[in-house]
Formats: sequence, C-alpha cells, structure tokens
Amino acid sequence: MTDIRDTLRPVDDFDSILRLIGNARFVLIGEATHGTHEFYAMRAAITERLITEKGFNAVAVEADWPDAYRVNRFVRGISDDNEAIDALGDFKRFPTWMWRNADVLDFIGWLRDYGRGVGFYGLDLYSLYASIAHVIEYLDQVDPEAAKRARYRYSCFEHAGEDPQAYGYATTFGITQSCEDEVVKQLIELRRARDDSDDHFFAEQNARLVLNAERYYRSMFSGRVSSWNLRDQHMAETLTALANHIPNAKIVLWEHNSHLGDARATEMGRQGELNVGQLVRERYGDDARLIGFTTHSGTVTAASEWDGPAERKNVRPAIRESYELLFHEWQRGDFYLPLRGNEAAAPLENPLLERAIGVIYLPQSERASHYFYASLLRQFDAVLHYDVTRAVEPLERWEREHTAEVPETFPSTL
Repeated sequence: MTDIRDTLRPVDDFDSILRLIGNARFVLIGEATHGTHEFYAMRAAITERLITEKGFNAVAVEADWPDAYRVNRFVRGISDDNEAIDALGDFKRFPTWMWRNADVLDFIGWLRDYGRGVGFYGLDLYSLYASIAHVIEYLDQVDPEAAKRARYRYSCFEHAGEDPQAYGYATTFGITQSCEDEVVKQLIELRRARDDSDDHFFAEQNARLVLNAERYYRSMFSGRVSSWNLRDQHMAETLTALANHIPNAKIVLWEHNSHLGDARATEMGRQGELNVGQLVRERYGDDARLIGFTTHSGTVTAASEWDGPAERKNVRPAIRESYELLFHEWQRGDFYLPLRGNEAAAPLENPLLERAIGVIYLPQSERASHYFYASLLRQFDAVLHYDVTRAVEPLERWEREHTAEVPETFPSTL
C-alpha cells in the first residue's frame, strides 16, 4: 500500500488543487484559526486562480451581510468608496481583524482591479439592527408606505434598547412577547414585491437575516446546539439564495474549519450539531469541495476575552493524539494533502484530535477550549498543512466602534 506521505504535494501546488476541485461549483475553504496569515493568504491565492481559470464569480465569507455588501459594491465598481480600506469601513465591531487585516485588504484590492463583476458577500447573522435599518432605507426609496409598515413592525424590538441579548433573554423567559410574527410579515411582504434587482435582493436578504437573527437570539438561552444550528442553517440558506440570484453562480466560501468541514465527521455532529459543510454536501453533492487547514505552532491574532484587543499570541505546539502533531512528526514542513480519492489516506478516517482556534485563544485551557475529535478523511476533501504559521496583521488592535450588536462568532468564538 502507498505510504500516505508519498501522496503529499507542495503546499502551493495550485494545479493539483484545481484538479481536485474539477467542475465543482461550490468550493469551501476553511481555516483552523481566525487570525493566521498563511490561511488568509492561501485562501486568497486559491480563490484568485478559481476566478481567473474556472470562472468563479462570487466569494461568500463568514461576515455579516450588510457589512460585506459594502465591499461587494466596491469590488464591482458601483460604490462611492475610493480605496479598499474605505470599503471595509463597516467592519467596526469586535473582532474587526477577521476582515480588517492586511491580507483581506490586498485581496479586496485585487478583486476591484480584476474588474469583472465578481461579488463579495457575507453569510452571517449578527447584524440585527443594521439589517433593520437597511430594509427601511430601501423601502423609503421605493415605497414610502411600505417603509411605514416596516418601521411599525420592527418597532417591536425597541423595548430591548438595541441589545439583541436582552431581547433574547426577555422573550425566552416570558418577560415580553417575541417579534417573530412581525418579522415574518415583513419578509413575506418584501418577497411578494420581489423584482430581479440587486437592491431588492439586498433588502430581502436583510429582512431574512432579521427573521433568523430574532430566532437566533432567542435560541441562545436554549443551549449551544440550537443556536449553532440556526446560525449555520442561515449561512447555508444565504448561500443558496446567492446561487439562485447570481447567473451561472460559482461560489467560493471562506469560513472557519468548524463551519466548513462536514460536521457528521466530528464529535460535535454526534452531539447534534450540523454545519455549512454538511448542508452544502447534502444539497449539492459532487458539486462541492471542502478544503481545510491545519498548523502545528507559530503565532496567531486573537483576543483573550470578548471585546478585548487583538493580540499576537504564541500558538502552543500541537498536543498528542492530534492530526496537527501527526503532520508535524512527518517532518515534511508545509504540504497539500488530497483526501478525496486518495486510497493512501485511509488511515486518516480514524478519529484524532483537531485544533480549532476562534477569535479568543486560551492556551491555558488548550485541550478543553480548542480541540475536538474528528475523522479528517470524512470531514474534508483536502487539507493544507502549514507547520509553523504567523499571525495575520490587523489594521487596528481595538474595535473601531462598540455597539449593542452582538460580536461576530458569539458565543462559540468560531
């Protein structure tokens, strides 16, 4: 039997990576942390090749819909922003470095210069109040009477003082009624008035985000599994909406490994969690490719607590019984490992520990906070391993504006 190490390829063997992707229309590229330069840079490099050589026309990321849509307008040449850094201006809340960093800045500039209408979209749901404002702003322009109805319906949230967590708590424990009926009515009305314009699509997706965010904040007090599943179902639904809206859609996704690796291959899946990778595989089958990242040690940009500053932290060497330590002990440095169709990779079906660092890194509780069991062979179609990595360079260390909106990735950090 072929030794698995004989199937390793240079980490930048783009031709091999593109052959594995083949004719798939959905390419999900993960990351083992939310703050590693090599992961951001390699995702961008693969994405650029997919755009220029395979006709991919959209990038969808783990970011809020309205914040990313400002970037979308910039890269498509239809905004008032003059520079890429201006287009990233709506990423104000913790953790700003996820999207306001040097590698994303370079990629956004490349997309703009490429100039062929490739879109940039956010899939996440943490922008409850910002999305409400965008729905009303759109209706003010096209149907002032409908805008009045939207204001009335969304006024249901006012008792929470623009604090989504306070809203979730009050409704979960019966202190006040939920706004679910009102946000459903608003979404239905927008859908009945649907046209094919991008502006209407933007508004409708904001209204759907409000609906799912309302449910998400109520679910936060019901347990991790229910809120996690609502969030990933929303992101998968947004992907489907994009695929239906964009002509001949071919979409690259950028999210954390924990969202893009098939949950059914992990201990979280056995606990009842699903994720985007699982949902995309179930819906699109062979039309999807899932690519993960791993690292053994180095540095990472992460915080020590919610709303804390971005810090450059040392990543501890990988622990025993982990894929990361196994790869390190192969002594092959950085490499690309195809899993799909690779018979030599069969031993990687046996579960080992896998590391996941989110926006908060707690090395003092490394095993409990950052490792889970997974079957790598079933989780991904390929893995890129960087043995020693360095922290991504944030554009600023502190959040640019603190609002009542819940931080992105809360409460999982992933």
